[in-house]
Amino acid sequence: MAGRIIIRIIMSSFRRIESTKFIIMNKISFVLALSLLILGCGPGRPVKDCVTYSEPADPAPVQTEAWSGVKGGLHASVGSTDVLYLKGEVPAPDISRKWEATAWRGERVSAQLVLWSAEAVNQVEVEFTDFRSGSGAVMPAAIARPQFVRYVLTDEFAEGCGHRKPENYAVSLSPDVLDPLECFNMEAQSTRPVWISIDIPADAAPGSYTSTMDLYAGGKRHSKFTFTIEVLERVLPPSTEWAFHLDLWQNPYAVARVHGVEPWSEAHWEALRPLMKMLAGAGQKVITATLNKRPWGGQTEDAFGSMIGWTKKQDGNWAYDYTIFDNWVRFMMDLGITSQINCYSMVPWGNELYYFDEKSGEEVKVKVPPGTKEYADMWVPFLKDFVQHLEEQGWYGITRIAMDERAPAEMKAMLKLLSDTAPGLGVALADNHKSYKLYPDQLVDLCVAHGAVVEPEDMEYRKANSFVTTWYVCCADVFPNVFTFSPPAEGAFIGWYTMAAGFDGFLRWAYNSWVKEPLLDSRFRTWPAGDTYIVYPDARSSIRFERLLEGIQDAEKIRMLREEFAHSGSAADLEKLRKLNETLARFNITEDPGNLEELMADGKRVLLELSR
Repeated sequence: MAGRIIIRIIMSSFRRIESTKFIIMNKISFVLALSLLILGCGPGRPVKDCVTYSEPADPAPVQTEAWSGVKGGLHASVGSTDVLYLKGEVPAPDISRKWEATAWRGERVSAQLVLWSAEAVNQVEVEFTDFRSGSGAVMPAAIARPQFVRYVLTDEFAEGCGHRKPENYAVSLSPDVLDPLECFNMEAQSTRPVWISIDIPADAAPGSYTSTMDLYAGGKRHSKFTFTIEVLERVLPPSTEWAFHLDLWQNPYAVARVHGVEPWSEAHWEALRPLMKMLAGAGQKVITATLNKRPWGGQTEDAFGSMIGWTKKQDGNWAYDYTIFDNWVRFMMDLGITSQINCYSMVPWGNELYYFDEKSGEEVKVKVPPGTKEYADMWVPFLKDFVQHLEEQGWYGITRIAMDERAPAEMKAMLKLLSDTAPGLGVALADNHKSYKLYPDQLVDLCVAHGAVVEPEDMEYRKANSFVTTWYVCCADVFPNVFTFSPPAEGAFIGWYTMAAGFDGFLRWAYNSWVKEPLLDSRFRTWPAGDTYIVYPDARSSIRFERLLEGIQDAEKIRMLREEFAHSGSAADLEKLRKLNETLARFNITEDPGNLEELMADGKRVLLELSR
């Protein structure tokens, strides 16, 4: 309104000026001045509410003295993806408005901006221009995705596994959730990181590209940042073609509870879709399925249901309903996860099985240890029916009967029954008993606990038979891990260690076994905070997940370069292969080296050098 009034006053003045017959040059000058004033009075960025969920209160005391020394207004700088910027602390980065990176085509690279202010700042926004090269090639601005980093309550490793009372463990806020908001309102005396994911198109022309990132506050431009990316000729293939065997266990039942929808309803499928699509984009190879109810007991906030209905008929025969199982497998395959189906479990925790009894009209729970007649009576008819169903669906060759940390005696009894009843059905085991030598030909998918060594001759045997050999971390491992308090570089290190130790991939037991309020408090009753999940509701990613993806991409690049140099056989390429393997050997460690960020930076420098 004020702008329109000013314009009317100026136009009236202009008419009076015309009546005095000013010379033409004065008219032109006045018109130019008028145009500039009109532009200056034009509308700014639209006012936005920036409404989002409220974070938990920061348990750390406010550092009033430190904030009192911060000049007024919003402060901003390019930060480091290795740093967890605490909400209540004044960051001390070397102020930089420039960010540079080098990437393969098809790769995702990440940056972190850090904002801080002693005063409240409304409507903070980030906007990119197109990425343009000197030759005129363009990558659209949309390849850069800024996400505001949100804080969750976390704790500490302490003794690792075991029951936890919150009051007995140090509590703090940790930056982890990546929230794709249009804008954000910052509190006074607070720090707010912004995570920026940049997906390089696979068909981008090689060259150096530059984009301007505008930072806005209160509807006005605050500052400009320059983002420069050198795109190499090399191409990282789509995630569906990666060799890295990623196995993050999915919990669809947690999604139903958090989103307040009926399990396996249309609303449930819609809530699952973006979350599982994000998993597929990280190169996930395995679909987590359940053969019976509660294969891990009730250890998570949301116990797993059975994807197969077991019914004992009036005449004592069995009937099985595969509707949920089939729908789940097809759903995941449609998203690109097609390599393997791991079915839990023929050795459930507590050896408890559930079925519906037609005669009583009730659900029955029975305890049937492997090796007993009761165990065989339950599993033999199921396996025969299940094998036939898998063959009809075309899934027999990729399905595994999966077990998690089961004792050798139980495994031996189960494997005998399986080999007698369904001898061609593969087996997967997360093995924390170092018992894989007892059944070398049945474990087509072996995952050993972190720190366990698979003997070289056994590894060679497994590779020769195209068996999968991976490793895992859990609540017992302080390094490396992806707890909400873990240093971010540990997520990327996982990919490097996988290649250095000769494994095919990595397993983590919980992609999304969410706690009660996963967006607010990542602590759980039995394990260090963040152990039960690595992503958040509504397909929100995390710093931990993005760094894990970074390491997986590096592993794929290492694999491709190794194959290329070895196949070439030229003296120059063999020297490159020697340098790559020598560098990689430094990552074959199971304890924190104390200089992880430096080690990672050195490894990435060599990888970049050999990628050119």
